[in-house]
Amino acid sequence: VQLVESGGKLVQAGESLSLSCAASGDNFDDYAVGWFRQAPGKGRQGLSCLSTSGFEYSDSAKGRFTMSMDNARDTLFLHMSRLKPEEPAGYYCAAVIEGDYKDCLGSSEMETWGKGTLVTVSS
Repeated sequence: VQLVESGGKLVQAGESLSLSCAASGDNFDDYAVGWFRQAPGKGRQGLSCLSTSGFEYSDSAKGRFTMSMDNARDTLFLHMSRLKPEEPAGYYCAAVIEGDYKDCLGSSEMETWGKGTLVTVSS
């Protein structure tokens, strides 16, 4: 599966933004999938994931970020609300074969990555 993210842009602090991740070559039927972000100079942080166990969210994403998938199971979405000035980063979607991981919020567990989409938040 190949992944392409889109939707990143400059927003004001407090605004909402939705990102998309389109799959090609396969759909997500056999994969656990997740959203991650990486700020300059920092490591990649897991935000949310969807597996056969359901949705999981990191503490930084709970209550403000919502992950979803379309009915065709080939597009992921991440809706982010009340964005904060400290949240500008590259946002990435990733996938791993279902069952081939221990923690789907762990970036090291993911096997396939998109190239990311940049979100900038101005204060």
